[in-house]
Amino acid sequence: MESLYTVKLGKLIKEFNLEVLRGAAGYEDQDIRTEDVNRPGLQLTGFFDYFDPHRLQVIGKVEDTYLSGLMPEQRRESFEQLLSQEIPALIISRGIEPYPECMEMAEKYDRTVLRSQDTTSVLMSTIIASLKTYLAPRITRHGVLVEVYGEGVLLLGESGVGKSETAIELVKRGHRLIADDAVEIKQTATRGLVGTAPELIRHYIELRGIGVIDVRRLFGMSAVKEESEIDMVINLEQWKDGAMYDRLGLENLYTTILDVQVPSLTIPVKPGRNLAVIIEVAAMNNRHKKMGYNAALEFTKQINAHFDQAMSAQMDK
Repeated sequence: MESLYTVKLGKLIKEFNLEVLRGAAGYEDQDIRTEDVNRPGLQLTGFFDYFDPHRLQVIGKVEDTYLSGLMPEQRRESFEQLLSQEIPALIISRGIEPYPECMEMAEKYDRTVLRSQDTTSVLMSTIIASLKTYLAPRITRHGVLVEVYGEGVLLLGESGVGKSETAIELVKRGHRLIADDAVEIKQTATRGLVGTAPELIRHYIELRGIGVIDVRRLFGMSAVKEESEIDMVINLEQWKDGAMYDRLGLENLYTTILDVQVPSLTIPVKPGRNLAVIIEVAAMNNRHKKMGYNAALEFTKQINAHFDQAMSAQMDK
């Protein structure tokens, strides 16, 4: 499936330490926009129905064994049929030596041939996982992303409500900043969400009255993180007199981002409330819920049991 986003072939070559046996013109800037990878076993036999030329092609032990049983002219014909397609690159796994006919056709059609020392299954699984990350659907949200007790907490709210100030207080308490002001959110292959900061403003945070500060240099490397899963969303809003706020926490609310539902809370803000402590407790409580313990439900059960017991005692009189 083609993505709206791309990743350069040169980036994948560096990431997976691929050996360049032959590079096509401008191969490092070749855009990869398909997250699937293909093993061209059937294509080497001449079957090209439903073939997607935009995928990276990987030749492993099975394909090599088949090719070794062919005559040189047959191999030349097989590689010509494959490499005449406008594929982004052909990757040979297990450190296998390429056939002369392969390199001949790569030269003829100006195709990129790469080699990896990894086994075919390991190579394909890691490349697919990486491509799913690079090409994942994404949006940018105005907010702050922090990691609190291992939980990725996305703080949302109107400008000036105190998101950045709360993030700094959390950093001072030993937690980590991922992004301030703009949060780039991507959907992962496991239907989760991962957030990071745009490269230009990464590790920076804006505090009104002070200006922009570099959190990494001011608080140290342990105070920042490149990316984090988003485990919950907290909406900060100014306290409204007369508004009804959840007192027990029995209702499970969610915020939908990129078609993924994330547990969410709304926390009213007013002078005297320690937002950093409240968010710490919210993060720990969310972690307990994921592990199967819900304090609100337990409390409700105890209250119901107490009333049932009181009613039974009243009936026995």
